[in-house]
Amino acid sequence: MSGAAQGTRQRRPRLHPLVGTARNHIKASLELLGDQPDPAAPAPLLLVACSGGPDSLALAAVAAYFARPLRDGTQRWRVGAVVVDHGLQPNSADVARQAADQLAGLGLDPVLVRQVQVGQPGLGPEAAARTARYAALDQAAEELSATAVLLGHTLDDQAEQVLLGLGRGSGTRSLAGMPERRGRYLRPFLGLRRQDTEELCALAGLEPWHDPTNRDPKFLRSRVRTEVLPFLEEQLGPGVAEALWRTARILRADADYLEELAGREYLRLRSETASGLELDRHALAELPAAMKHRVIACAAAELGGENPSYERLLAAEALLQRKGSAGPVQLAGKVSVYRKVRGGPVAQDERGYGNLVFRATGPQASDTTP
Repeated sequence: MSGAAQGTRQRRPRLHPLVGTARNHIKASLELLGDQPDPAAPAPLLLVACSGGPDSLALAAVAAYFARPLRDGTQRWRVGAVVVDHGLQPNSADVARQAADQLAGLGLDPVLVRQVQVGQPGLGPEAAARTARYAALDQAAEELSATAVLLGHTLDDQAEQVLLGLGRGSGTRSLAGMPERRGRYLRPFLGLRRQDTEELCALAGLEPWHDPTNRDPKFLRSRVRTEVLPFLEEQLGPGVAEALWRTARILRADADYLEELAGREYLRLRSETASGLELDRHALAELPAAMKHRVIACAAAELGGENPSYERLLAAEALLQRKGSAGPVQLAGKVSVYRKVRGGPVAQDERGYGNLVFRATGPQASDTTP
């Protein structure tokens, strides 16, 4: 065999730089799971949550690489997918079936299609769809004993999330955007642009579905995507989305650190008494405002409440001033907080007067006002 022929046989197709970058993003994300799989054990399963859109379809195409056997014949990971059919479009079943066919063509196994019912009292359409989707993904992950579920959110999604938080006047945690990992869920593509995922689909010969609701102006996120971000790019110059993404990364590190400190302070200040869950008034009053609010939020969370709004946190903090009403202040998630006073129906010791008391909301909460 001539040298030229031998060189031709050994030459490998050149890897597209974007594909290499996307693989590195997934590899870095998988490292967040901790110890890498034991080569001697059965390969753990990764599930890609796929809608058939460009982001999740591109994620599936790149993730399929990690299911390839190594040179020694072992397999690092198995990669499957879950297609959630929300039933919100007339042709949703066809879209889900087409997505499943393309995923199977990529070599993913298993590929599940799950139909869900969207519509919960008290939730908007987007929140209801998200709740139903994650319930289906959780169930599939449990059934298949999946190690992780990969989500296709991109840098653009993160930028939109930060803008939505700014519009609501949210705090550090909300402005930190979506985490790269939360429990079993991983978001490997938070560093890639939406146009990158469209190019990845084209490189893989895939035909993504474009959800019409993503451009429907009746949805707030759609208006941010199609109107607000383009306007900011036009007025401020290119790079706004990347700047918002960097902001989220910086604020996430800050939020993680502050919440760790707040958790320690909360354990130091809290006690359980006949009145309820109490926070010592003197120690709480000495904390900086940022820490004080987080400690109050910790107490609400322990009782099953939601993260209180800034206005509710200020109202709870005002109880420490021992002026005006002793409460209760109602916090989201059916939790009330009041200031402990003399003459209440619950026996109190002298040291507890003025403490903040938290209770799951019930008829007795209103009986504690002086």
